[in-house]
Amino acid sequence: MNICLFEQREINMPLALKDERAEHLIKVLHKKKGESFTAGIIGGKSGTAVITEISDAVYFEFTETGNGKPLENCIMIIGFPRPIQLKRLLRDIAALGVKEVHLTGTELGEKSYMKSNLVERGSAYKMLLDGTVQAGSTHVPELFMHQTLTECLESLEKTDGTECTTVKLGLDNVRPSVSLSEALLNARGFECAVAAIGSERGWTDRERDMLERHGYILCGMGERIMRTETAATVAGALILNAMGALEGK
Repeated sequence: MNICLFEQREINMPLALKDERAEHLIKVLHKKKGESFTAGIIGGKSGTAVITEISDAVYFEFTETGNGKPLENCIMIIGFPRPIQLKRLLRDIAALGVKEVHLTGTELGEKSYMKSNLVERGSAYKMLLDGTVQAGSTHVPELFMHQTLTECLESLEKTDGTECTTVKLGLDNVRPSVSLSEALLNARGFECAVAAIGSERGWTDRERDMLERHGYILCGMGERIMRTETAATVAGALILNAMGALEGK
């Protein structure tokens, strides 16, 4: 746990000893009265909390010191993967700091995956929150669900009110026009990105055509076939690096 996150209403309120955050502070970090830990408000500021007392609960005082590592202007469209893969995927994508994750059904995707209890809002949010904590951030990516790629793309177009220069990338190892690296190089100076990664069986020709009609560049990442969660993490890292998000402090 690289940061202890709280809802706004929880700040400076006693933390129950059975709360997993209190257990981590006491049993893993071995924190004692007078010692501090990194903390933050979900969706808000980060800072330092000082433990004032440990008795029937953990009492602390929080002081804001930072912006909580805001999310990057990167949106990822991902075909529903296997539930066990989804767990890792959401954590890793959140740790990277993308702004939105759009999970969508695809023509070749397994329809039963979309009915898994792992994609229920509460469970999925917990995975995103875990990745946010891993990154030491306070900002959790937004999660959206779509039944089809058509629905997903149309939804994104309706909500796109940004004026930033955007590059749209459709990851595909069957009919790529350029490599992802080349596409990012050609789009130098872009401020926002949307990347679409298919489910484990990839896109159909109809979906590829649809992506291109919506302005997506079909691009590949070499000849090797990756799992959905691997492709999403690798693509996300390459895109964020091209945006300058991984250059450090």
